[in-house]
Amino acid sequence: MAETLTVTGDSKDERYRALLPQALALIDGETDVVACLANLAAALHATFPRLWTGFYLVKGEQLVLGPFQGPIACTRIPYGRGVCGAAWKENRTLLVPDVDAFPGHIACSSSARSEIVVPVRDTAGRVVAVLDIDADVPADFDEVDAHHLEALVAPLAALF
Repeated sequence: MAETLTVTGDSKDERYRALLPQALALIDGETDVVACLANLAAALHATFPRLWTGFYLVKGEQLVLGPFQGPIACTRIPYGRGVCGAAWKENRTLLVPDVDAFPGHIACSSSARSEIVVPVRDTAGRVVAVLDIDADVPADFDEVDAHHLEALVAPLAALF
């Protein structure tokens, strides 16, 4: 198992391309979902040090806080509420350049300015978790983030 990451590159795309194989190596062969989510959250947060990086797991009609890096977070989010609940309900990645403009945004941190939420699906395509990343600057996420983060969480389907 790797103990460090080596991520180089000047652009965001280059950094994701360097991170992806190393992050996937962290979870290769591991069957415990919490261990995998914890290492992925840590790897992402180390590579892209944003305000908050973590996972929420679907439990009944709520998302429940899972492994994360950053300040204390909301523990439970109802289905369809906030950016995380909306991404779960719509089963799609949501890019939010200004969280204050998002209807029903749940402010776990007053420092959050932008957000991306990526659904984690099981092998049947059902949302079983979401990857949530908050930034303290507006419009910090784009299609480059969406593309690479979707690729990063896709292998998690085998764990659910």
